[in-house]
Amino acid sequence: MTREALLQQLAAHGYQGRVVSVRRLEDLREGLDCLHRQGQFDAAFYRARLTGFTFAPPEGMPEARSLIIVAYRDPPVRFTFDWRGTPVPVMVPPTYLHSSAKDRAVEQTLGQLLIPAGYRVEPTRVPRKLLAVCSGLASYGRNNLAYVAGMGSFHRLAVVCSDLPCDEDDWPGPRMMSRCARCEACVPGCPAGAIDPDRFLIHAERCITFWNEEPSQVSFPAWMQPSWHNCLVGCMHCQTVCPENREFLERVQQGAVFSEDETRLLLQGTPPADLPGALSDKLRGHDLFDVVDLMPRNLGVLLQQEQAQSA
Repeated sequence: MTREALLQQLAAHGYQGRVVSVRRLEDLREGLDCLHRQGQFDAAFYRARLTGFTFAPPEGMPEARSLIIVAYRDPPVRFTFDWRGTPVPVMVPPTYLHSSAKDRAVEQTLGQLLIPAGYRVEPTRVPRKLLAVCSGLASYGRNNLAYVAGMGSFHRLAVVCSDLPCDEDDWPGPRMMSRCARCEACVPGCPAGAIDPDRFLIHAERCITFWNEEPSQVSFPAWMQPSWHNCLVGCMHCQTVCPENREFLERVQQGAVFSEDETRLLLQGTPPADLPGALSDKLRGHDLFDVVDLMPRNLGVLLQQEQAQSA
């Protein structure tokens, strides 16, 4: 099995991928450390989102020789919450739902392709977006999201280590999409002002996603306007205005419908153990159970916004 043969077989499964040397783990570490030393990251954002990575081969595979990164399509999902006689559509962006199961499916596919050829795979925790752009699989948008050809930003990334040989690789390093040099659609498209046209990295501490992923007891900052919220968790503002995503905007998956009684229970912050069995099963089936504690705050502001617009 060669790198080229593996990538061809991944493409037959609808995936895109790159294979790089395991030595690139040190390049990833240095890339993050350099930006940190330069003060490019807000301290709270760095502690919450950019620590905990592993920059060494997995313990179960000390002989690892390669990193394999795979991109696969992951469309946003539209749920409906009935509230005060009105069905309110609520979006969840790519990457949030069923992520563990989807990643395991990729890992299983890689195993099915490589194990018969005598190689192994092990999951690993590395900065996936940085690996994707440095390997040439993706490019940064001005909004700092990773864009993959044919998928835009509506994708998810999975990474494994392998003992598949990779003595030479391509490593063009991080780069911004060429289109971004003449396009600033996402700059005014972000109502929170997180995207700075004079700075490569966004101001993550201004990002709506950063705040609505915080624990439920954390209130939204006073400067954040209720009308800015647009997703149950995460944010789609910069993705929906981006020309690179234009052909993918209609690829929205339909999620569950929640009755008014179910919506009320979620807004009240009903403890998960006290939820009716049917509602609990619905949340688990659509992978929303882990964000139940965020719903009184996040869903609440969306429904208040809808009510204000309808008044």
